[in-house]
Amino acid sequence: MAVPKKKTSKSKRDKRRATWRHKAVVEAQKALSLGKSILTGRSTFVYPIAEEEEEES
Repeated sequence: MAVPKKKTSKSKRDKRRATWRHKAVVEAQKALSLGKSILTGRSTFVYPIAEEEEEES
């Protein structure tokens, strides 16, 4: 038969959520930094342009 699992402590829950939120913050900072560098023209980032889009324009 199924047995209920033990309750997760608040500290474990909070630690997991903090890690998850921190990852999101780091990714947001990377995206913002990349966007700023592209706008200033100092970027070495190369983004592909599909051939279909070039033909339609």
